[in-house]
Amino acid sequence: MSLSSEVLWYFLPFGYLLTILIETPILLLGLSPKLSSGQKLLCGIWLTACTYPIVVLVLPTLMYGFERWQYLVVAEIFAPVAECFIFWLAFRTNEIFGASHWTRSFAAIIVANLASFGVGEIFNAYGWFGLF
Repeated sequence: MSLSSEVLWYFLPFGYLLTILIETPILLLGLSPKLSSGQKLLCGIWLTACTYPIVVLVLPTLMYGFERWQYLVVAEIFAPVAECFIFWLAFRTNEIFGASHWTRSFAAIIVANLASFGVGEIFNAYGWFGLF
């Protein structure tokens, strides 16, 4: 896998917007009902903002010379795990969260990431935003 950093920086805002358009509705529906709609909306924007630059800028640079599938495995494990951890850090003192609320929220984050990955793969298959 080899892409110039210029191409990656060009892709970043488009990919970020597409990702939050896909992931945010899933998070609005899937995150714990103990969170307000505003908190859920913020999570849709903020969680992706924390991980997306790493997935798009850092990992391709670190994984230069690796096969695409290897990059995808690392990126698609990193993003939901990191987002679940960030979510936990943000809401860990929220005593109204029970185990089921954490499970539901983590599952929503994972499903949202899988959905954006799937749409990205479809776009890539048709050459719409394909970089890798």
